Amino acid sequence: MRVVIQRVNEASVTVDDKITGKIEKGLLIFIGIEDADTMEDIEWLSNKIVNLRIFNDENGIMNKSVLDMNGDILLVSQFTLHAATKKGNRPSYSKASKPEFAIPTYERMIQQLKKDLNKKIETGIFGADMKVHLLNDGPVTIFIDSKNKE
Repeated sequence: MRVVIQRVNEASVTVDDKITGKIEKGLLIFIGIEDADTMEDIEWLSNKIVNLRIFNDENGIMNKSVLDMNGDILLVSQFTLHAATKKGNRPSYSKASKPEFAIPTYERMIQQLKKDLNKKIETGIFGADMKVHLLNDGPVTIFIDSKNKE
């Protein structure tokens, strides 16, 4: 499971001119799912996300988490995070899960984040053509791969 986390002042997702998810200060998270992902990946990654200290404290030091800040999370599915670009110029997405596996895994991630953050998680619509609007804060952008726990 791969995520790109962006610290934002606001973010929203629109599908067919309708806002499906919207947050104020918090984290916009793009998530890519592969068939090797398990509940262990979901639990580890959710815990990492909600406790990641990337918000400034009163001294301007990144020392607070989205949980500490009572911030929001907007989770957006993004199969292109598993793009393989080694050969040629056309990315291959063969590592990205098909919807039959990815959708239930994505839904489990939403539930785990909701449990760990103790609040509703805003989302896009899986597989839809989404328009994502965001106002980066910083910018601060972090990439995490649950298969590479550095």
